[in-house]
Amino acid sequence: MDKKELRRYIREQKRHFTPQQLGEMSLGIMSLLLSNSHIQKADTILMYHSLPDEVDTHSALDQLLAMGKKVLLPKVVSETEMTIHEYTGQDSLQPSEPYGILEPTTPELSIVNCQLSIVIVVPGMAFDRQGHRLGRGKGYYDRFLSRIPNIYKIGVCFPFQLIDNVPSEPTDILVDEVLSDIR
Repeated sequence: MDKKELRRYIREQKRHFTPQQLGEMSLGIMSLLLSNSHIQKADTILMYHSLPDEVDTHSALDQLLAMGKKVLLPKVVSETEMTIHEYTGQDSLQPSEPYGILEPTTPELSIVNCQLSIVIVVPGMAFDRQGHRLGRGKGYYDRFLSRIPNIYKIGVCFPFQLIDNVPSEPTDILVDEVLSDIR
């Protein structure tokens, strides 16, 4: 299966679940994430503000703040780039154009040469156990992650998104760990 076919397959799998079922699965995945030793040790967590069909990160963002973590979110600024901004709570978000994704309104930060202990939580359409990740096809995360290769990367996904083999290219950046609530 090539990347395009795999994206189509995963979208079809998502349709088998109600938003409530995806939300329930998200709770287990976020519980694994919040108790993860890398998350526990990190000063700063770069997350994502989830779309309705992604592992729901909304409550975890606030839980991380309550744990004393600095929380960062990406913001899409062009067809090829995203910037990083601090998340200070739901009131620091507003819908973006053209996707309507809630994004931060706080000033841009640079983490490229940052000395803080940072973990990045990465969304994806699919992951495999070797750390290969299939994104939505725009390459935002691969371009961004290539600039910060030494930061620990955790992929999160629903159980049906964890597959045996994700097709990859040399420009694809692997994650260090994949969390999915498989019981």
